[in-house]
Amino acid sequence: MPENSATAASPSAPPVILLIDDDAEVRYSLSRVLSSRNYNIVEAASGEQGIDIVKKSPPALVFLDVRMGGMSGIEALQHIRSVNPQQMVILMTAFGTAQTAIEAMKYGAFDYIMKPFDPQKVITLAENALKARADIRAASDYKPTITSDDFKEGIVGSSQPMQDVFKIIGQVTASDVTVMITGESGTGKELVARSIWKHSHRAKKPFIAVNCAAIPDNLIESELFGHEKGSFTGATNQRIGKFELCDGGTIFLDEIGDMAPATQTKILRVLQQGEIQRVGGGETIKVDVRILAATNKDLEAMIREKTFREDLYYRLNVVRIRIPALRDRPDDIPQLVDFCVQNLARQKKTRARKVSPEAMSVLTRHRWPGNVRELENTIYRSAVIAQGDTILLKDLPQEVRDAVEKMRNADLEARNETHSGAPASESVMPAASAANKSGPSFTTERALDFLCETLSESDEPILARLEREMIIRVLKAENGNTVRTSEKLGITRATLRKRLDEYGLKP
Repeated sequence: MPENSATAASPSAPPVILLIDDDAEVRYSLSRVLSSRNYNIVEAASGEQGIDIVKKSPPALVFLDVRMGGMSGIEALQHIRSVNPQQMVILMTAFGTAQTAIEAMKYGAFDYIMKPFDPQKVITLAENALKARADIRAASDYKPTITSDDFKEGIVGSSQPMQDVFKIIGQVTASDVTVMITGESGTGKELVARSIWKHSHRAKKPFIAVNCAAIPDNLIESELFGHEKGSFTGATNQRIGKFELCDGGTIFLDEIGDMAPATQTKILRVLQQGEIQRVGGGETIKVDVRILAATNKDLEAMIREKTFREDLYYRLNVVRIRIPALRDRPDDIPQLVDFCVQNLARQKKTRARKVSPEAMSVLTRHRWPGNVRELENTIYRSAVIAQGDTILLKDLPQEVRDAVEKMRNADLEARNETHSGAPASESVMPAASAANKSGPSFTTERALDFLCETLSESDEPILARLEREMIIRVLKAENGNTVRTSEKLGITRATLRKRLDEYGLKP
């Protein structure tokens, strides 16, 4: 096939795959395997020839040998990626060394495969690469829901639970009232505390955060109140504590539920009398400090168990701000994702600027037991793994994808149980009958008519029912051809296969 034939592919034509290898037998073998899936194959006998083809018309995918006469595969990979940064490249090698693997991923290869080839693995890799390419194209119109400047406080969210949090922050900033901030680990309690401080009249004075759970019980009093020289073994010098250092400012006592009872008593004295004593000292020191406290524990239960002082609880809990868990405000997840991606890009930590629709769908469906902190870590990890400017589904941690898939399967099982025990494949019969009557065309008007007629027949959610019926009709119109069906529906073949499995359908 001539080199310029790569340009002839129309949107509906088979994807063009370029094979670059100086061994004609390898090219022949690969071509036979890939041609079985109706891919359009173009061949090049050297890295230089392959680069010329990519310059003239970038193929959908490149298989590139590492060791060739003349330019090496790694050099060719760098040139190809400089010509087309989004080019999907799979390296081929007979030597699976650490250096090969590291350099392949370092310079942007989608993956690499060992010789001799397993035909099924070749096909699977090609499908995965082409799917990633389709996801990147789907994200080409990606528009962030926010800019990082929209939330300079670092507290992201426009859901009603977060709006309630913002209102209380605004209400408590004008006074020195003590605030208790509660919420699960990772919800952003320190961000709320810093926001209160920033907007208060103490903003020009220090803000000091102390994690009470991270300091051993025998050291926390010295950390908070300081100590005198010689007050205990190792106290070779006088030390000023956090409360003295924070005089006039705001101190944030995080995880206060982990504080020892003896220290709780001294914190109560600060709140009641505004004074402290250094460990080993007899001098009373006046301090003017606003206290903000936070915990993820049930302090009321701890009071009943006599592990937390009731009088201290009431002193701290003058105003309470409850921060919702991330699973209770899923509408905020796209904003949080955009915020994290933009922050990383602005700090030049990663190249990613976008998130594919499929990846965003998984991110919004995950339960996030670690809340915002887990989401931030996931986005950072995914952005580092991403090989271009788009975070794809494959870049997300496997445990996140598995958790969402497990939840989806559980939902499907629960949904099927509500259908009077009938298998999912049986529940599509009324739709198949309707499809036969209406023919292969599927308009919005007919979809709405169909829903109105059948709404009372099933407890299945409307969107899920509509999606299933659309798949059935298009499959029937295309005589069960999944390639044409996926194209008509505007989804990938992998997504179509998942939907067929979910709804118990067979082509």
